[in-house]
Amino acid sequence: MTYKVAVAGASGYAGGELLRLLLTHPDVQIGALTAGQNAGSKLGAHQPHLFPLADRELLETTADNLAGHDVVFLALPHGASGAVAAQLPDDVLVIDCGADFRLTDSEAWDRWYGGNYAGSWPYGLPELGDNRATLRTAKRIAVPGCYPTISTLTLAPAVQAGIVTPDVVVVAASGTSGAGKSLKANLLGSEVMGSVSAYGVGGTHRHTPEIIQNLGALTTDPVTVSFTPLLVPMSRGILATCSAPLHDGVSAQDVRAVYEKAYAAEDFVHVLPEGQWPTTASVLGSNNVAIQVTADADAGRLVAVGAVDNLTKGTAGGAIQSMNLALGLDEHIGLPTAGVAP
Repeated sequence: MTYKVAVAGASGYAGGELLRLLLTHPDVQIGALTAGQNAGSKLGAHQPHLFPLADRELLETTADNLAGHDVVFLALPHGASGAVAAQLPDDVLVIDCGADFRLTDSEAWDRWYGGNYAGSWPYGLPELGDNRATLRTAKRIAVPGCYPTISTLTLAPAVQAGIVTPDVVVVAASGTSGAGKSLKANLLGSEVMGSVSAYGVGGTHRHTPEIIQNLGALTTDPVTVSFTPLLVPMSRGILATCSAPLHDGVSAQDVRAVYEKAYAAEDFVHVLPEGQWPTTASVLGSNNVAIQVTADADAGRLVAVGAVDNLTKGTAGGAIQSMNLALGLDEHIGLPTAGVAP
């Protein structure tokens, strides 16, 4: 069976990555491509690397233009997906790459995003808890944020196994594509090149409650997260360094055993050989996550480092992986397992 797929927000980074991956998916036909202010123009003007679709016209993002599809991906600004999704039939698989349906707590939404709370959908991170089973019957899916994807996967085995106190510190360096295509002075090449900067410091980044929500589902202990993102001079990728207090008597060997067991059956999550640390270059363009762990014996802390491509596994790849599960397909179809180098 071939599934007809629409992508709303096709001119942005997430939309472009969705289309790059969908072009290699044998079970889909790409239907309507929509946009906001770029409606009426050709896709090739915004995504020049997508040659097979370059002459396709971008339509307005309306329920009528998205009608008649089996799957609709929403790669829209935060707060824009709720109204669109409400107009789509219940039998259409709708996958939101924005934040609108990620948070289960309406008060958290009010604090971190504001505006109307649209509710929560099944969470598109198959490797977390029982999500894979839930996604197999879902018709609405919320794709995780890129920072929560890597932070959660880098910390989840330790939290779930109870070898740490979930008082977590995450420092994550991200490329500029994570901020989207909007023109911002701090994202100009002359501002970014040769410079690393912190932002969202002091517990102010919107992805913080999502990380807390994910880890909180794995333990009965209260979870705290101190999250500091860094903007680094590269286009894509995230390297997250995560730490938490280890319980007494837990060794580096114990930590490694927990992670190897947790991810033994996960084809996209790789616990690296001892002594090899993750790099963003190793996961570029792939749906992979690279993780390394150890114990800082003097500090009594777990140190776990993870790398992900924020546009692939961190957004579009995770969305297509979730789509595959919801459609009853092999979840690996259309998803690259090899990176791009050099």
